[in-house]
Parts: sequence; structure tokens; C-alpha cells
Amino acid sequence: MAQVFEWIYVVFAVLLLFGAAIAIHEWGHYWVALKRGLKVEAFAIGFGPKIWGWTKDGIEYSIRWIPAGGYVKLPQMLTSEALEGEQKGEPLPPVTPWSKILVAVAGPFMNFVFACAIATFIYFVGLPVPVNPSVIGHVAPDSEEHKLGIRNGDRIVSVYGQAVKSWAEVFEATILAPTNVLPVIIERAGERKTYHLAASADNALKLKMLNLDSEEKVVVGDISPESPAAEAKVQPHDVILGFAGVPVVGKAQLIDLVGKRGGQATELIVERAGKREVLKITPRVLDAGAKKARIGIMFANTPTRYEVQKPGPLPWVQLQEVWDRTWRTLNALFHSKETGVGIEDLSGPPGILAMLAANVKTDYRLALSFMVLLNINLAILNLFPIPVLDGGHIMMSLYEKLRGKPLSVKIQEYATTAFAVVLLTFMAYVSFNDLWKRSSLFKSMVQQKSQVESAPVPTPAPASAK
Repeated sequence: MAQVFEWIYVVFAVLLLFGAAIAIHEWGHYWVALKRGLKVEAFAIGFGPKIWGWTKDGIEYSIRWIPAGGYVKLPQMLTSEALEGEQKGEPLPPVTPWSKILVAVAGPFMNFVFACAIATFIYFVGLPVPVNPSVIGHVAPDSEEHKLGIRNGDRIVSVYGQAVKSWAEVFEATILAPTNVLPVIIERAGERKTYHLAASADNALKLKMLNLDSEEKVVVGDISPESPAAEAKVQPHDVILGFAGVPVVGKAQLIDLVGKRGGQATELIVERAGKREVLKITPRVLDAGAKKARIGIMFANTPTRYEVQKPGPLPWVQLQEVWDRTWRTLNALFHSKETGVGIEDLSGPPGILAMLAANVKTDYRLALSFMVLLNINLAILNLFPIPVLDGGHIMMSLYEKLRGKPLSVKIQEYATTAFAVVLLTFMAYVSFNDLWKRSSLFKSMVQQKSQVESAPVPTPAPASAK
């Protein structure tokens, strides 16, 4: 029952937050349109059938079932004769290009204002930050990285000129870098050295990653019956500390160590209920198709740890980080051949809602931080000079201002209709990827257990190369 109430809360919060981003955008258009004397026929939050509607001062207000958009109907901004037929009633007076530009800009501007307000609130209430420092846990002895002198316990402080403090930031900087060979600054005992490391996309997600593993706690999940682990009395929730005299710092390292000890009795050190236990285990090939020895355990999904940074990051620091991330993402898309990041890696409404749900489930402050990112991205994307977006209206109004006459109504309508079809097709494509190709990823993300601790985290100084 508790889980049911949790999901009701998550769904309600996601719809409220996502709907707020749309509502504030449309309200910006609506408010400036009224102030500039434009005719407003309708104001709606969402698409599809009405949930609730009413009429006041000649304006039809409504809330609709699909919370993935909204609109303000402004006939003086762009006539819809080509789509809806000839308009009835008295002809409306023309609107100046300047008024059209102000109305178009108002929506993205309100998203920016909303992002600033949320960022300011986060500064006062604090922000949970992941406790996953960018410490290297395992370097394969036969790897190029090991030959270069990189060792377990070294800390990554910069990837392709981007300062990093956690493995999440390492992964993001690697994926978005427009090259497969990246300058990586690594620190050991206070000394920093730059390495040029090759990254590859030879993984399940087909995303570019460094050949380095994070330092992580290896926890036992399920145990296969009649396996070496079952025979050695390994138990679920055991934390594996050592194998064959080697400290275990990551899953990949343990798999590699076990694979080399087929048929050999080996010491396995685990932590159980706060105490160290020494077990004897003999790895073996568990099935005919396997090439390496195994011990028959599955790893547990360990909770992600967060500690609260309070006060949170300064509002302008949050906005700068969002801008940097957005710019690097767009740059990665423009250099898709080098980065491997393509249109299929973007998220549509299902993916955005899933990520927002994951953050809501973990901590409301993480959800608000995601809202800063979402609102800034809505503002930027809506300003693209594409018909059907706000930037398209601005572009056509500038043309009207410079030429002294507007574009042909038919050209405006056909261009808007054509780009609307393109935009809807694009949204359908990325939504398909969300629902089918990445459904398991989003499922695991929403189901990921997290632990938010109240201990404040001091804001670290930015890393710099020596």
C-alpha cells in the first residue's frame, strides 16, 4: 500500500512540475498579448480532450488531458485560414511586428525567469549531490592505460577541459567530447598529469566511454544454486572486500580476477553484518558457452548515495552549468560522427517524464534541479528560428519589420504546417526510442534505490591543470 501511495505522489508531482513549465511559458505569451492589445481567443494547458473549461471576457480557458504542451490562440499572430477555413466575424486590426516579437519572446523569457526562481529556491534549501567521487577503482594490467602509468586510486579531475568531481560527470564529459582521443587530467598524491586516452563505444548503450572503472562497493545479490558461491556459503548482501589477496574495488575487476582462477581454491574476503569473513571458493566454468570461470553470483543494485550541499550552488552557477551542458550536447549532435551522439539519443516527452519521475522519487530538490534544466532548454529550443516555434514567429516579424510588409499569409501557413508535421514526426521518433529502445534503462533508473543524507557537502574548488 505504501508503494501505491508513493507512485501516486510521483505521478502527481511529475504532472504538476511538467505542467508548470508549460503553463508559465504559455502564460508569458498570454499576458504580453493582452498588454499589447492583441485578441486572445483561447488559453489551454495540455492537448487533446478537455478536462475542464470555462469562458471569461470572450477567452476560452481549458485544461486538457495530454500534459505535453499547451497553446494560446492568437489570430493576429498568424491566421489559420488554410487550416480552418475563412475566419468568421469582424476582421481584426493588424498588429505591429514589434508587438509580435514581444509576444513570441515572452514565453521563453518566462521559462528563464521560472528557472531563475527555482535555482534561487534551491540555493536556500540545499541540493543533494551524488557521493561518487571520480576515483579510479580498477585498471586492467594488460591495458594501454596501465602501461601509461594510471593506477587504482588515481583521481580524474578533468576530461577534455571539463572539470569533473564525480563519475557521472566523467561519463557525460566523455560522451559529449567531439573526439575519440581525450586529454584527461589525473591526480595522484597532489600531483596532476595529463594523459591522452582513447574512448570507445563498445558497450551496451553504444556511448563513448573511457576504459577506466570507478571505485565501487561490490555487494552480492542473488546466488545461483549449486554454484561455487553457494558451496562457499556466500550470502546475499555480503560486501566483497578481497579476492586472491587483491582488494576488490569494482565489479569489472572482480569478474576479471575470478575468470583467471578456474579450478583453483581461492580466498574470498567478505564483510557480513559489520564483520570480516574469510571464505574458500573455487571458481569454475558454469556453462559450456562460457570462456572464463565464474562463481555464480549476481551483483546487488546498490543505492546511490547523496549528501546535501547547503546552501546549494549559487543560482547563476546553476544556470551556467545548465548552459554549458546544453551547449556541449548541441555541439556533440553537430559532431555526431566524432561523438557518436545522434538524434536517437535525445529524449521526447516520455523520457523527460521518466527522468523527472526518477528525480521526484529520490528527492524533491533533485526534481527542482531538473526543472531548471528543463526550463532553460525549453527557452532555448523555442527560440530556434523555425516556423511553428517562437523563434519562427520572431524571424517572420523581423522580416516584416525590415521589408515593411509581412510574408504572404499562404507562405506563413504552409511553412508553419510543414514544420509542424516535421516537428511532430521528430517527437514521435524520439518518443518511440524512449518507450521501446530505452524502456529498460528508464525502468532501472526509476527503480534505482537512493539514500539522501543530511550531512552538508562543502562546495569543492574547481579543478585546474598544473
